[in-house]
Amino acid sequence: MNAKEYLSQARNLDQRIITKTQMIDSLNDLATRCTTTYSDMPKNPNHGNSRLEECVMKIIDLEEQITRDMEKLVDLKKEITHVIHSVSNPEYQDLLAKRYICCEAWEKIAVDMNYELRYVHKLHSRALQEVKIPESNEDGHKKT
Repeated sequence: MNAKEYLSQARNLDQRIITKTQMIDSLNDLATRCTTTYSDMPKNPNHGNSRLEECVMKIIDLEEQITRDMEKLVDLKKEITHVIHSVSNPEYQDLLAKRYICCEAWEKIAVDMNYELRYVHKLHSRALQEVKIPESNEDGHKKT
């Protein structure tokens, strides 16, 4: 794993959380549109769950996944922040934190740093060369 891939882990996980949140919104919308039909006719006990029940179960499952992902994201951002702060150049630290911790767009970073976009990309390339990726064991976790 190179420095850019390592630092992008938090951004990618954050995007997956956003996607799951959007899925929950969609399922909530679907669940509110589900209707129940009342009838005195007997139901087949093998028919399975209702659509509403299925939606609610999917929502609960996604919410649990999001909770786990958010816990992982907090730990990952803490680790990445530590790695970024180990870079000696404060300007590189600022650029890397804006991009990989705050998930800012390149254009916003350029404006904030008062540089041209191309120069920000050049600085980014230099900053990545300074990043020291922590050693990890077989399961991908940082050694202590």
